[in-house]
Amino acid sequence: MAPSPSDELIYDWNEVDRRHKPFGDVEFFDETLRDGLQNPSVKDPTIDEKLELLHLMDSIGITAADLGLPGSTKRAYDDVLRLCQEIVSAKLKVRPAAAGRTVVADIAPMADIAQKAGVPVEVYTFIGSSPIRLFAESWDLDRLLKSSAEAIDFAVKEGLPVCYVTEDTIRSRPEALAALFKNAVDHGASRLCLCDTVGHATPDGVRNLIRFTRSVLAGMGAHHVKLDFHNHNDRGLGLVNALIAVEEGIDRVHGTAGGIGERVGNTAMELILLNLKLAGALEAQDLTNLIRYCELAAKATAMPVPVNYPLVGADAFRTSTGVHAAAIIKAQAKGDAWLADRIYSGVPAGMFGRAQEIEIGPMSGASNVQHWLRTHRIEPEQGLVQEVLRAGKSTDRVLTTAEVLAVVNRYRAGAVGAV
Repeated sequence: MAPSPSDELIYDWNEVDRRHKPFGDVEFFDETLRDGLQNPSVKDPTIDEKLELLHLMDSIGITAADLGLPGSTKRAYDDVLRLCQEIVSAKLKVRPAAAGRTVVADIAPMADIAQKAGVPVEVYTFIGSSPIRLFAESWDLDRLLKSSAEAIDFAVKEGLPVCYVTEDTIRSRPEALAALFKNAVDHGASRLCLCDTVGHATPDGVRNLIRFTRSVLAGMGAHHVKLDFHNHNDRGLGLVNALIAVEEGIDRVHGTAGGIGERVGNTAMELILLNLKLAGALEAQDLTNLIRYCELAAKATAMPVPVNYPLVGADAFRTSTGVHAAAIIKAQAKGDAWLADRIYSGVPAGMFGRAQEIEIGPMSGASNVQHWLRTHRIEPEQGLVQEVLRAGKSTDRVLTTAEVLAVVNRYRAGAVGAV
């Protein structure tokens, strides 16, 4: 059998003496409609936008979604109820969850919604656990244990699955975490969520925390308890830390569309999915709607996608540089779409419904112009190519479509010249 193009044309240093185990099965937990909306610059989407986003989450393989804080406002309650009803009526696979403090008053609305919608709502009940938080709040460990036990007991009595969330887990003392985890499991929590609430973690910290928690659960004989990982991006390490957590065997990883969230945001769900897809871990997962999911979230929350953002940004697969464009064009000339999509791109555009784009600007060459004209069904005769190229090199930016067409029209009319 002949080698695949990737074996023959790409030497992958990523796989040489790879220190960590390959990515395994993991669930995806979407926080866009809860933690994402806690960003101070976002707009709360309309219920119709939330419903559309919920369907897109379902279509890209999101396992469960935090639908909001129903105990906070009437609007939040109504929206969470409507979203749960949609999951039932549309027979969506995505499972509903909601967040609240370790306070019965926050969990009671979730129980009410579950009863009305006819679907279990997973309770993500959170409490601060780091010494800095305890000092600021004048809390002690006994108070945390009591509050947590009461909240979990109530949720379990209502027949709701519980994930116990220790805020700022990454800066919490091991003895406090061990006590809190044991207390939560003893009272019926089926999941623990390990949080880097303030974006403090490094990859070593993530590994240490997950391995410590696994050892605590093993010592309790609680092998049935699942682990979540939730993190923020304050150091710019959000994505790498999430991938490290997946490598460490975390059961469920959290993220938001576009990485929106408090301060600089959460880990971007689309980048987690993108990287796992490229690593071969999500071969069967259909990510056709991944870009639409990001675009809708950006529009609905009024948080525009930066032009240079991976995968979704306007410039993600766009070049005006002559050398780069020439290589792409030569690959296309060989009739090899696989090659053209990878010669100057570590992310294949076609895999996610996009295409390589070649523009004309001051760093362009004749091949840029020829490709642009052919793409727009204009014959690239030599004189026209030179006029368009001259126009491109006379500017300090990429030419717009209208500007190129203006040059074309002047050339055809015999009135050549710069833009």
